[in-house]
Amino acid sequence: MGGINIYSTRKNWKIVLFIFATIICLASLTYTNKLVSDLDTEERKKIELWAEATNQLVNSGMGPTNNILASRIMQENTTIPIILTNEVGEIIGNRNLPQRPNQEAFLQRQLSIMMEQHEPIIIEAKMNGQVILTQYLYYKDSYILSQLRFYPLLQLLVIFLYVGIAYLAFNRSKKSEQNLVWAGMAKETAHQIGTPLSSLIAWVEILKAKEGMTEISKEINKDVKRLETITERFSKVGSKPKLENESIYAILNQTVSYLQDRLSSNVHLELDNQCNNSTAPINSTLFEWVVENICKNAADAMDGKGLIKITLFSDSDYLKIDISDNGKGLQKANFKRIFEPGFTTKKRGWGLGLSLSKRIIEEYHLGRLYVKSSSKEGTTFRISLHRN
Repeated sequence: MGGINIYSTRKNWKIVLFIFATIICLASLTYTNKLVSDLDTEERKKIELWAEATNQLVNSGMGPTNNILASRIMQENTTIPIILTNEVGEIIGNRNLPQRPNQEAFLQRQLSIMMEQHEPIIIEAKMNGQVILTQYLYYKDSYILSQLRFYPLLQLLVIFLYVGIAYLAFNRSKKSEQNLVWAGMAKETAHQIGTPLSSLIAWVEILKAKEGMTEISKEINKDVKRLETITERFSKVGSKPKLENESIYAILNQTVSYLQDRLSSNVHLELDNQCNNSTAPINSTLFEWVVENICKNAADAMDGKGLIKITLFSDSDYLKIDISDNGKGLQKANFKRIFEPGFTTKKRGWGLGLSLSKRIIEEYHLGRLYVKSSSKEGTTFRISLHRN
């Protein structure tokens, strides 16, 4: 169960980090939006002050000092684009807008933008308390404010891009390390088994020479052959195996025969071949290992009693093998986690069999191994192999 704890902890850490990152992003967005709002308010105040200065210049009865002050205020606006219109909407002036070849059309487009962004400020010229002239002052966000509105999105894009690249680099590095560990462990295991195996082969030959030991030596020889197969499998995991066109049905039939003699007598294996041509490029030694791993896991899930059905079928591009049991099923949350190294639901399991099987199918055979379905009536694993 240690594998479950490891991956549960890792999943919890991912959730915590995701929440923390979300909080940082929201805080950044909130602060920037507040900054934009404050700057927008300040620009509105500046435009209102500018409008008031214009209004005072338009109206008579003000002293020269006020006249100079109003003129100075108008000149101070060097950042906020504005357009002044008369009562019928004709443009009579503008400020802080560039000159274009077709200036009139350009100003009309800018006026439309300004109308969408902000309500106009009304400037009224009065004489004897009566309004004799009305003008409308339109404005839009300054360049700095416009840039600042898009800054949070740009900031988030850069953050997500950086995090994404870092995550991919970390995953690639981790996968590379895992590959080295797998290869090293497999080669070392093959070496450790191979040393005593050589001695066992010699002892079997000695037993064969003795009277009355023929049957015993035959049974021991079967197990020795089995150990040789295991050693070969581990040695192939440690290096890139050679793929050859093989009959998948023939290999499945051979594997079923082997397993039927070694699993519980209450476990029945059934092979259903639904395709005419079951040839595909595989490494038979490793492929047998995958099928054995899945079938043994299925037998454990059924508590040593039930039916394991292997169905072989195909479409235009793939050969597919469904391995189904009628055990207690698998939680949907564990469909992917079950293939993680160390994940196991058994009290004494290592959690390496299915992980190794997935590696063999997907990395060596470029196929797919996944949980197709699961319920209280059992679980179905699917292997998909390229025909070519």
